[in-house]
Amino acid sequence: MSEQPEMLTPEQSAQVRARQKGRAKILGLILGALAILFYAITIVKIGAGS
Repeated sequence: MSEQPEMLTPEQSAQVRARQKGRAKILGLILGALAILFYAITIVKIGAGS
């Protein structure tokens, strides 16, 4: 019952890679923004405690 996966043409393969690259960039930006947000929250909390 296992079917062989369809082979992609070079154009389709390039499109898939471009989509993956775009998603990776967006995910990287989101993760970077979260890191900056957590850092800022930590600095504010430390500053408020003293």
